[in-house]
Amino acid sequence: MLQPSLVKNDKKAKIFIWIVSLVVFAAVAFLAKFKLNFNPGFNVHVFAKFNAIINSAVTILLIAALVAVKQKNYILHKKLMLTAIFFSSLFLVSYICHHLLAGDTKFGDINHDGILSEDEKSAAGILRIIYYFILITHIPLAAIILPFILFTAYRSLIGEYEKHKKLARITWPIWIYVSITGVVVYLFISPYYN
Repeated sequence: MLQPSLVKNDKKAKIFIWIVSLVVFAAVAFLAKFKLNFNPGFNVHVFAKFNAIINSAVTILLIAALVAVKQKNYILHKKLMLTAIFFSSLFLVSYICHHLLAGDTKFGDINHDGILSEDEKSAAGILRIIYYFILITHIPLAAIILPFILFTAYRSLIGEYEKHKKLARITWPIWIYVSITGVVVYLFISPYYN
């Protein structure tokens, strides 16, 4: 096993993790309601494409990290997981930028008027139901995953590997589901970007 990278201080760690998690959740929830009337001079949906690329990379990193830990290559596992956390942080910044600059896009809104007519709903068909099912499962899991990720990483960094392993059994499946469905949501909604 690896030597701990941090000195254990559960009280400070808990406060830090909960504050970061609540601030991020509040920022995403609050900023999702606003759209800046600002033209940056480029297609703002590049952020959404970047988010899909990041989510794809995080998915690959999570799978590679699982393989590494199964092979008892703990140093590689740690590097892959810290990289996944770094990429997820980049994702968060890009996600907020996209929503601030692009606003909301409705699935099936072919003419980009922000109103979904009966013809547009009909044209979207069953894909609309599939999209919303995936989105409805993706959003709450994406909202709750951050403290799980941070607590799981903290347990590892202080050398509490059994607690880390126990938490990772919850964190890893949720995190990979959120990463994969993030890409799927992008693939579904991107044809309706204007």
